[in-house]
Amino acid sequence: MSKINILVAGSTGYIGIQLINLLVKHNKVNIKYLCGNTSVGKEIFFFDKKLKKFKLPKIIRFNKKLLKDIDVVFTALPNGEAQSISKHLLKKNILIDLAADFRLKNPLIYKTWYKQKHNAPNLIKNSIYSLPELTGKKIKKFKIIGCPGCYPTSILIPIIPLIKKDLIRKKNIIIDSKSGYSGAGRGVHKKYKNKNLYESLSAYGIGFHRHNPEIEQIIKENTKDKFEFTFTPHLSPMFRGILSTIYVDLNKGKTVNNLYNELVNFYKKSIFVKVAKINSYISTNDVINTNNCKISVCKSKYHNKAIILSSLDNLIKGGAGQAIQNMNIIYNFNPFEGLR
Repeated sequence: MSKINILVAGSTGYIGIQLINLLVKHNKVNIKYLCGNTSVGKEIFFFDKKLKKFKLPKIIRFNKKLLKDIDVVFTALPNGEAQSISKHLLKKNILIDLAADFRLKNPLIYKTWYKQKHNAPNLIKNSIYSLPELTGKKIKKFKIIGCPGCYPTSILIPIIPLIKKDLIRKKNIIIDSKSGYSGAGRGVHKKYKNKNLYESLSAYGIGFHRHNPEIEQIIKENTKDKFEFTFTPHLSPMFRGILSTIYVDLNKGKTVNNLYNELVNFYKKSIFVKVAKINSYISTNDVINTNNCKISVCKSKYHNKAIILSSLDNLIKGGAGQAIQNMNIIYNFNPFEGLR
């Protein structure tokens, strides 16, 4: 099979740059176009010097005419912009969105949480929310791929198998997540200009973070029971990485060993999910610069409770790497292509 042609829209943000750094190592793709707005005319190595050794196109403005030369469009753009591009897709194009435009199935819920009308509601039915370890080959039936957010990825990977097997109670799930400040995008320093990002830890989006409906949607797909969870994200004084700590109540007769065994069994064929031994102290350092999600199930001082740790690199497994993982499944590429 000849190489597929790639267009990256939003190529200069943290996720866009990470995506390009992975794609240049992918043996089955050709980066045909890099698109931006304020960066038009610049070389991509202006934003990351490591890219200077690769022959890459100059940044241009997106035009729908470019799509005739393209197989896959990656959109690492502000919310709403992938919707506009989706209206111009040709039959040969696949759109893989790294923002939130095609994560939620209900456009009214999208409007409620993102404070803007969804401009391509008729195309939502042609899209799929694809967390690769859960979606698998179902992705092949769709032309528009909504990649999960970084926080939900760290939460859903450990929790969904446990909910499906009815090992934990569906109420009083407490999720405490901490992310490197790159998760807030390249504009993070302007957005949080009054906070010392390098030396402080701060909570944000308390009770109403935009990832709430995304997490709720996927949990609802995997249980008929009512459920409740509380999710609080934090910005931590590091550039990249996520560590989510999830507090759960065990169902009657269930143990930490049951949780561990189910996760091991569920992910035994998933090359990017690593389940550590019970009570392992894991950290973001275990997963930085990889497409791995590492999980540890820990005992609580209360026999009917458990603490689950989940760590990943928000720019790779929580972003660019997951997008490439989805592409590799669609085209039957080696799953490690671009992700070694």
